[in-house]
Amino acid sequence: MTAVSETDRPILGMVAGNERTMMIDAGNSEAHANLFIDLLKEKGVSEPSYVILTHWHWDHIFGLSSLENTVSISSRKTRKEIEKLIPYSWSNEALDQRVAEGTEIEFCANAIKQEFPIHRDIIISLPEMTFEDEIEIDLGGITCIIKHVGGDHAEDSVVVFVKEEKILFLADSIYPDIFSAKDNYTVEGTRNLLRKIEVFDADTYILSHSGIISKKEFQDQANLLRSIADLTEKHRGDSTLMIEDYRKRGNRDLTEEEHETIEYFVSGFELSSSTPN
Repeated sequence: MTAVSETDRPILGMVAGNERTMMIDAGNSEAHANLFIDLLKEKGVSEPSYVILTHWHWDHIFGLSSLENTVSISSRKTRKEIEKLIPYSWSNEALDQRVAEGTEIEFCANAIKQEFPIHRDIIISLPEMTFEDEIEIDLGGITCIIKHVGGDHAEDSVVVFVKEEKILFLADSIYPDIFSAKDNYTVEGTRNLLRKIEVFDADTYILSHSGIISKKEFQDQANLLRSIADLTEKHRGDSTLMIEDYRKRGNRDLTEEEHETIEYFVSGFELSSSTPN
């Protein structure tokens, strides 16, 4: 199901085996989850047997309360992060206060207000099953491998590999950290993430807010991230030197995406350098 940027609705997916089905992410509201279920019914697909939460961010979990007949699964880290949300109020005043305190970002606060313009009766539901590093689920002729990969966007991120179809749901794992003072990538976080993702022999990759990409497109993205991580380390986060070095390597001017990625790594270097050991 296609992402919606205005209300930060991520892509939702369903993997249908011969015996069971698995929904990937629960949606950013009960309305989002229910719309997805209704669309599945139109295609003759039964309600999900399982739902896997790829990480704790609100847009991937707020719909869980509507999936009453579905077994919910997450990593232990994800469950611990969701538990922290239970005491929160989601009123405009509470959201604005957390933005002012720096414990919430304005983008998410605004998206929550748009997704829940009138009734904001948000119920934080906890996953019923958890795993530590990896779990494999047989849906009947289709196998899903769910693997914790971490990354800068969310340390608890997991990916879902549909083995027989060679499809890898990356969710938000490959995106930058958007919850710090500046959006950022770190050298270590990026390298560790790519090592874990590249283990999977996928032909198709699905990113929660960007869409479906091919193996070649993913490899290009991975090469970009790895190259700029290397330049960040080489030039100690000096953006001028990084841009010039990258321009010489390609013998061309940088694209907007390349400039932005360098900016993210520079921010990550600055943040990590200012953080005491």
